[in-house]
Amino acid sequence: MAQKVLVTGGGGYIGSHCVVELIEAGFCPVVIDNFSNAVRGEGDVPESLRRIEKILDTSIEFHELDLLDRPGLEKLFKQHSFSAVMHFAGLKAVGESVEQPLRYYQVNLTATMNLLEVMQTHGVHNLVFSSSATVYGDPQRLPIDEQHPVGGCTNPYGKTKYFIEEMIMDQCKAEKVAIGRRKHLNVFGNDYDTIDGTGVRDYIHVVDLAKGHIAALKKLKDNCGCKVYNLGTGTGYSVLQMVKAMEKASGIEIMYLIAPRRGGDVASCYADPRLAEKELGWKADFNLERMCKDLWRWQSKNPTGFTSNGPSS
Repeated sequence: MAQKVLVTGGGGYIGSHCVVELIEAGFCPVVIDNFSNAVRGEGDVPESLRRIEKILDTSIEFHELDLLDRPGLEKLFKQHSFSAVMHFAGLKAVGESVEQPLRYYQVNLTATMNLLEVMQTHGVHNLVFSSSATVYGDPQRLPIDEQHPVGGCTNPYGKTKYFIEEMIMDQCKAEKVAIGRRKHLNVFGNDYDTIDGTGVRDYIHVVDLAKGHIAALKKLKDNCGCKVYNLGTGTGYSVLQMVKAMEKASGIEIMYLIAPRRGGDVASCYADPRLAEKELGWKADFNLERMCKDLWRWQSKNPTGFTSNGPSS
């Protein structure tokens, strides 16, 4: 019988792609989401999951559930024997977190504490947490490897991810177990110390990212303890380089305006993914051209995201 894996926030963009990879890897995902970042489809199921069911000709167990609902979470764990949890749920916008810090702390931290406590109660010790490069703050060196200092976060969103990482590590030590709608694009800042003044990031294809999470899930069978892996291409691209790449992929000129810097942003941030390749056997396969080509195809078929009725391929 396939191992059951609880996927929190599995109705969202990255979470739903991981659901696909879980199914194709032979796991049985059980998805929970509160629709804060997911679009409701037919039968009160996230549109993303409805499309996966149609494309893969399968059924996916889904529960509308907020991780702040501790009794509901307890009930779910009593109904299932989970082999692992993949945790994607949470608020995730840097700028919004600067404007609403208390909301981010309340939602992200309390929800994760509920999840960890219920997992402990029910003897579920395998966890893959989808963190963020924001935990590294303004990088001291590039590319960023797993030994880079963490905690110098520049925004509340990053701090919640860092605090969650700390909670997971402390829990692991305690138990000693493994675990086209806008007129223009806003470019926030063009006076950073980068190749063209705009922010540099390690953009990655969502399928590569999903496969990296599955590789981490499979690593848990080795009782590897609490491990951190940076998932990225190892190459940083500026915002304007991304604009040019998307123009090439779409054949459309992208209008943009230079806007003031956003609070909490850093100039450059990209990963050193060599440890993931060495220990997980994972490496990003898709280059920038393929990322933009696939993103444009998806966006063209889904101009309003998952709220449209077209296919999601």
